[in-house]
Amino acid sequence: MAADDADGTYGKLLALLDEHGAAYRVIEHDPEGGTEAVSRLRGHALGQAAKCIIAMVKIGKKEKRYALVVVPGNKRIDLAAVKALYGGTYVSFASPDIAEELAKSPSGTILPFSFDDRLELIVDPGLLVHPEFYFNAARLDRSLALSTADYRSIAEPRVEPVSLD
Repeated sequence: MAADDADGTYGKLLALLDEHGAAYRVIEHDPEGGTEAVSRLRGHALGQAAKCIIAMVKIGKKEKRYALVVVPGNKRIDLAAVKALYGGTYVSFASPDIAEELAKSPSGTILPFSFDDRLELIVDPGLLVHPEFYFNAARLDRSLALSTADYRSIAEPRVEPVSLD
């Protein structure tokens, strides 16, 4: 993934948020993609971090669907729940190449927004209980703190229980 692609995604995100008048803050920090480490750098509880993972679900023998699954930073993705949402026959994490192509950003910086029609956005309700949440903003050295209400209004995620302790 080229740096200019990620910068383009970062710029696209900020333009989208500004267009909608969203309440957010940009947080600059040392480059870090791990949820626990970056949460410490940003100074918030792990449960307020958005962990964004792209899952691939096979439906029957020929169809594949991709989901951008967002769970609280202190949880794990429940792949079986994702598979069940699609009535799938198999589920796995998408390969890094496919994930980065669909997310339009490097691994460790995937946004809780989908800018690709092939990628359905599914968010665990546990993340949405906080007034704001945090995520790497398509860059390892920048994060956003975003109003949860604004996020729901702009991103319009499918909200489903897709996390495990």
